[in-house]
Amino acid sequence: MIKPSKLKPGDAVGVVSPAGPVNPSDLEAGFHFLKAKGFTVHVAPHVYDRQEYLAGNDEDRLSDLQDMFRNTEIKAIFCSRGGYGSLRLLDRIDYDLIRKNPKIIVGYSDMTALLTAIFKKTGLITFHGPMVKGLSSLPEMAWRNLAQMISSEQPASFSPMGGYPLRGGKATGPIMGGNLSLICRLLGTPFMPSLAGCILFIEDRGEALYRLDRMLTHLTLSGSLEGIKGLITGQFIDCGETVAIDRLIKERFTPMNIPVAAGFPLGHGPENTTLPLGISAELDTDVMALSFLESAVI
Repeated sequence: MIKPSKLKPGDAVGVVSPAGPVNPSDLEAGFHFLKAKGFTVHVAPHVYDRQEYLAGNDEDRLSDLQDMFRNTEIKAIFCSRGGYGSLRLLDRIDYDLIRKNPKIIVGYSDMTALLTAIFKKTGLITFHGPMVKGLSSLPEMAWRNLAQMISSEQPASFSPMGGYPLRGGKATGPIMGGNLSLICRLLGTPFMPSLAGCILFIEDRGEALYRLDRMLTHLTLSGSLEGIKGLITGQFIDCGETVAIDRLIKERFTPMNIPVAAGFPLGHGPENTTLPLGISAELDTDVMALSFLESAVI
């Protein structure tokens, strides 16, 4: 496991677009937000490129990402937005470069593929959290959570954590997860770490109930859920009735005899709590608490 160096006021942060295209107006408020927090912002050369549903061609998006890791002035990397495209880069990334130049990288949604692959291939702790496009609309509590995760050597905790229990109990293990669709897309590839012994978290947007069922069934049939210690579900925006989603989650996970917390504010909802991939935590759904056992940065 490699922990990145913590972010400090005055540090430079880089912005990249590894997935879908974005307009300058989409990021302007986020840039102002980061500068107001005391950071300088370096925008990668191809952030605003557009090639149909991608932010430019694969080579340029890859170059921007790797140049940010190579640049010693950049202390953290924020992704501009999600969409689709990071999956296309995974087999081309120079993971040795990242391993030798570890730094904070933050994103969610399509970035699940990128964050997970980097963790699997390098051991670098990555951060499932807000992207530049949504930074300026973050509630203050969500920003404080992000800032603590990437700037503090004190372990974070959520007590009480948002949401509600679907099954009581306690579990300890490294946090792993992200967007459910992208987790399924990584199955069978060399970029998906084992979930055995982990506390899994999942979220999604715009997926009908039957598609959520199909993805959870796929995870079950693949054997990927064997040995998980706990489950946290985040926001399932535009995915149907919460009651029906909870019923599906209970149907799939109750036989595993693990603690299950639902409705935690992470993912595509407005709060989007930041979670570090790979850091050990304790989940106690009897009192609805999530406590990390160590910091995510050094």
